[in-house]
Amino acid sequence: MSALEALYSALGALRANKLRSALTMLGIFIGVGAVIAIVAVGSGAREQVLRQIRTLGSNLIVVFPGNLTSGGVRLGAGVANTLSEDDAYAIEREIAAVQNAAPTNRAGAQVVAGSANWATTVQGVTPAFFEVREWDVAAGRHFDAEEIARGAQVALLGQSVVASLFGDGDPVGETIRIRNVPFLVVGVLDRKGQNPQGQDQDDTIMVPLAAARQRVLGVNRANPRSVGAILVKIRDGEDMTQAEADIRDLLRQRHRLQPQQDDDFTIRNLTEIVATRMASARTLALLLVAVAGVSLLVGGIGIMNIMLVSVTERTREIGLRMAVGARPRDILRQFLIEATALSVLGGAAGVLAGIAIAAGVAMQAGWPLVIGLETVVLAVAFSALVGMFFGWYPAHRAARLDPIEALRHA
Repeated sequence: MSALEALYSALGALRANKLRSALTMLGIFIGVGAVIAIVAVGSGAREQVLRQIRTLGSNLIVVFPGNLTSGGVRLGAGVANTLSEDDAYAIEREIAAVQNAAPTNRAGAQVVAGSANWATTVQGVTPAFFEVREWDVAAGRHFDAEEIARGAQVALLGQSVVASLFGDGDPVGETIRIRNVPFLVVGVLDRKGQNPQGQDQDDTIMVPLAAARQRVLGVNRANPRSVGAILVKIRDGEDMTQAEADIRDLLRQRHRLQPQQDDDFTIRNLTEIVATRMASARTLALLLVAVAGVSLLVGGIGIMNIMLVSVTERTREIGLRMAVGARPRDILRQFLIEATALSVLGGAAGVLAGIAIAAGVAMQAGWPLVIGLETVVLAVAFSALVGMFFGWYPAHRAARLDPIEALRHA
């Protein structure tokens, strides 16, 4: 019996017992569908996180002020004005691994344009901010050096602010009022979307740092050059961990902190945050894949049970085949093909179901659908291996039947 004849015979046997074949494939269907859905959803979520991280800028370290201890209680970041513009310029000047360092201040403010008003975040920035965040303008222009130096009342609007204040209109050249202070809109920022914490990065207005301090946010009398954060961009190829250590050492030196004193600032390395998130996602994915693997195992055992029942039911048929010249290897091949066909058909249906589930989840969550061809091929191939592995014993048992005894079977 050729392999093609064995395949036709196996498919005929499966068609003769449609309900039983469908129930046998169910375990494989669930297992493969779960694997495809889990891998696709995990890949889509990982890609979404990476996209959000990329919107923050590459090789980014953020330094926050504060982190003081008072009365034995350790206070959080931002509770004290311990960072200044001069710290940012020193970081950029004295640490070779640093490409740019951008001081920034931010606060919430009510903004009015014509009859429309909107509560948003106003950020005072320097030109380095746009290089660190890799943030360009979609319309208009950036601030020029002269506007930055004199603290001109000019503004760049995020896309969400534009939609809220101007709708479909062009805001460039219009005047807005931030806390009743007029600012000329000189540009509209490119869209950034949400950050990893789910905050809308486009709901913001950028103004020169000096203008923010003097006109909107107010001057801190204790430290007139204080800033709310310093964004540091590290050069490509440099060691982020070493750069973080160098920044810490420099700031401790500038702030005259003794060895026994805690830092009066907080440093966040976004590369480490990404690595932590990715590790958590991988751990969860491995757990879910393990659960799907158990489902495949159960499906394989189901195939073995059904094939053993099939061998018992078809003992007389096996005897007839052997009597007319079928060799044990022909019987072995036929039953192996039946088991493999059950697995492959269940696996193929599982792939389609997994893709449909992953597409639905991706659509609801708003992240990309990522399904690699290699994942589909591996899932179907693995389901075939499950069928062959668990179908081997029933097939081997059928091939070892004695033709005379098989013909006597009722």
